[in-house]
Amino acid sequence: MAFPVMEVVLGSLISLYLVETYLALRQHAALKLPMLPVTLQGVISPEKFKKSRAYMIDKSHFRIVHEAATMLMDSMILLYRIIPWLWKRSGSFVEYVGLDAENETLHSISFFVAVLVSSQIFELPFSLYSNFVIEAQHDFNKQTKRVFFKNLSIELCISSLFGAPIVAAIISIVQRGGNYLVIYLWGFSFVVSVTLTIVYPLLIAPLFNNFTALPDGELRKEIENLASSLNFPLENIFMMDGSTRSTHSNAYMYGVFNKSIVLDDTLIKQCQDTDKVVAVIAHEMGHWKLNHTIHAFAAIQVLLFVHFGVFDIVRQSSVLFQNFGFDTQPILIGFFIFQHVVMPIQHIFSFCMNLISRSSEFKADVFAKNIGYGTALQAALVKLQEQNLSAVNTDPWYSAYHYSHPPLAERVAALDELNKKSA
Repeated sequence: MAFPVMEVVLGSLISLYLVETYLALRQHAALKLPMLPVTLQGVISPEKFKKSRAYMIDKSHFRIVHEAATMLMDSMILLYRIIPWLWKRSGSFVEYVGLDAENETLHSISFFVAVLVSSQIFELPFSLYSNFVIEAQHDFNKQTKRVFFKNLSIELCISSLFGAPIVAAIISIVQRGGNYLVIYLWGFSFVVSVTLTIVYPLLIAPLFNNFTALPDGELRKEIENLASSLNFPLENIFMMDGSTRSTHSNAYMYGVFNKSIVLDDTLIKQCQDTDKVVAVIAHEMGHWKLNHTIHAFAAIQVLLFVHFGVFDIVRQSSVLFQNFGFDTQPILIGFFIFQHVVMPIQHIFSFCMNLISRSSEFKADVFAKNIGYGTALQAALVKLQEQNLSAVNTDPWYSAYHYSHPPLAERVAALDELNKKSA
């Protein structure tokens, strides 16, 4: 009797959905709690807590519905053999436009674009509701529908333009890789990762937002002084007009060797004073100083190498392809099958990466505190939570599974403990 691959995959899909739904319901119950955590009582105003609670409950409702629809769609795709059907239609399209349908690269690129478009169509009503109902009701969304669809079109074009040559390269590597296939695939993914790290902030991000040099003044001077004191290879400091799309705030760094800092204009406005903004940057520089980015990148590379090794086994199994409705073994479909077969393991890896990330966040907080920004960082975290209406009450199981950053109550408690020890 043949091993029931499809039944196991569907069982894994449904089991993961049930586990994540259980965690989501626990989180939903935590969000409904009428009282602030003890750590945050007297720190966050009752008015902000009430707004945050309402916003996060709305988002929680939406997430539960979205995940149910996604699980139902994924199950139907597997049960009704939608992928084999779409693969055949993609080949027919290649033939229709006068190209060679027997060419696996052309066929795969056609399939890749079809999947991109189909995914966008499925996600469109959820994106519209999220942006123009939930985010708008809570005064976060600032973009018009025209800008929304413009950005959506740009994203689809960029994904197609960048994805097509990557798909072609992967097929070529697999066809010619031989005994060193895993090494070649990993080497290619490494080059792509580094290239995108360089290309995205320079060529892609400016398509969605305007980036201007942070004006001379106290804030720029304080950031430059901090960078100098830490030997941080600062190249540029930019301000991004994030407020044109949303009132949520963010700050990030980019660059392989020399680093540039990007500050949301909303971050500067929400933090209100220089010390809080610089404290946030001190935290980010802590990640750099403690090599967290390098360690995370290295861990991902190891995982990718293992993944490619498993993929090499999966792609050679004609039984797996037959179970998914294919009588041939297209390389790109091999990746699709691989993703479904190792889905439970990927979730375990994701959980482990979140644990590591949460630990790194605490360490970066400690770093900022040790160089004199502990009080300012704590004030900045509270301020940003109030302005972004982030979750205040969180279920420990849910946050451990989903959050790459510790909840605010845990970070404030940890900083309080450090301040007590220092005192």
